[in-house]
Amino acid sequence: MCSLYQSAPAMKEQGVYVVSCDEKTGMQAIERLATPMKKGQIERKETNYIRHGTQCLIANFEVATGKIISPSIGDTRKENDFLAHIKNTVNTDPDAQWIFIVDQLNTHKSSSLVDYVAEVCSYNHDLGEKGTYGIMKDMSSRAQFLSDKSHRIRFVYTPKHASWLNQIEVWFSILSRRLLKRLSTLSTIELKNKVLAFVEYFNKTAAKAFKWTYKGRPLAS
Repeated sequence: MCSLYQSAPAMKEQGVYVVSCDEKTGMQAIERLATPMKKGQIERKETNYIRHGTQCLIANFEVATGKIISPSIGDTRKENDFLAHIKNTVNTDPDAQWIFIVDQLNTHKSSSLVDYVAEVCSYNHDLGEKGTYGIMKDMSSRAQFLSDKSHRIRFVYTPKHASWLNQIEVWFSILSRRLLKRLSTLSTIELKNKVLAFVEYFNKTAAKAFKWTYKGRPLAS
């Protein structure tokens, strides 16, 4: 994975997208009942607020450029949500090669995702049956198929308990600090629009590749 991060700029020049992908769940549409800040006063936080629901963001951090591409925002993060997100992302450049870095969540190893990758990669062999045999048998066999390096679209999985290796987590912290921490909204629709506007602003003004210094060696205990 760390070698992918290092080679991403060169791969980008060859038309290969290396993207870090994950979900940010539980983004709250909160209407904060706060007193506005005034010049010469420190920030004051009101403890009372009104909840207007939550949204889930599925985002791709392009490792080579630092841009967020094809973000998806909706009510849930179910299997069909993640599959739709991957389809929408690939459709932005349908003939290109895509490498998605994801964690071990079960929706990232779903049977519907296997069906999709098999279709777009023209894999015409028997996929087996879910829970019985073949590629479809279980999450382990499906993950092995989805991470096959011979596929034009493939997935690279972070080790268990090491989701911090996924660069999108760094960007999620930027989103939280710069937008969500103090955001006040009246609806989930307004929350969605604010997040998408921030993505557009970030891509235009602040996007850059992260300086990744971890080399993949075990961390000292």
